[in-house]
Amino acid sequence: YPDVDDTAVVGMLLHRNGRPEHAEAVERARRWIVGMQSRNGGWGAFDAENDREYLNHIPFADHGALLDPPTADVTGRCISFLSQLGHEGDRPVIERALAYLRAEQEANGSWYGRWGTNYIYGTWSVLCALNAAGVPHDDPMVSRAVGWLVSIQRRDGGWGEDQRSYDLGRYVENAESLPSQTAWAMLGLMAVGQADDPAVLRGAAYLQRTQGADGEWQEQAYNAVGFPRVFYLKYHGYRLFFPLFALSRLQNLQRGNSRKVSFGF
Repeated sequence: YPDVDDTAVVGMLLHRNGRPEHAEAVERARRWIVGMQSRNGGWGAFDAENDREYLNHIPFADHGALLDPPTADVTGRCISFLSQLGHEGDRPVIERALAYLRAEQEANGSWYGRWGTNYIYGTWSVLCALNAAGVPHDDPMVSRAVGWLVSIQRRDGGWGEDQRSYDLGRYVENAESLPSQTAWAMLGLMAVGQADDPAVLRGAAYLQRTQGADGEWQEQAYNAVGFPRVFYLKYHGYRLFFPLFALSRLQNLQRGNSRKVSFGF
């Protein structure tokens, strides 16, 4: 089924690759994503305007998850894609989405993540989008999110969140740090100019220290979501490619003596 989140990520990849034969596919993805924006400025994963909350309260509602309302993580990815493309005509679309994200920010500075666990995932997704869209890094929305991510870093330098955060509606620390979530937090911080922040460097040290002799990282926890509070998913690649992504980005920024992340993702 057509997936908004995946389309945005693939579109960013093809655009960054820059090959002329990808231009038509990127443009088709752009037009489709613009057309999938909901009236409130956000994007859902598969549908637009699918947000009639009363339907989740009928007796036969499937896990209380009949709907596909806009969420911060998917909205962030769409902003990142459209901002990376840089079409001036899409700016009103992006501005509506930024207003949606501003309204959705939690009191503690984080954002809810529907498709990955949970507030760490959502906050990373949004920070990448805010950077791509040109939101100043000293904007209070950004500063609050950075402060929250730094505040929940664990003593070993990593980050880890438990699925119980979906049950309780607030961040719940996992029993141990997780490579994938550590990478998400690092990527979010680096996106908004924090590559030399001690928290990022401690996260990198955690990833380097926990990498196995075979080059892999291990984690047992579920890292993604089917239906919140009902069942969760484990994407086995997350423990590998997200740490590689974070460490590679940090290395590239350090080599270039730069804090600027120039891409949407």
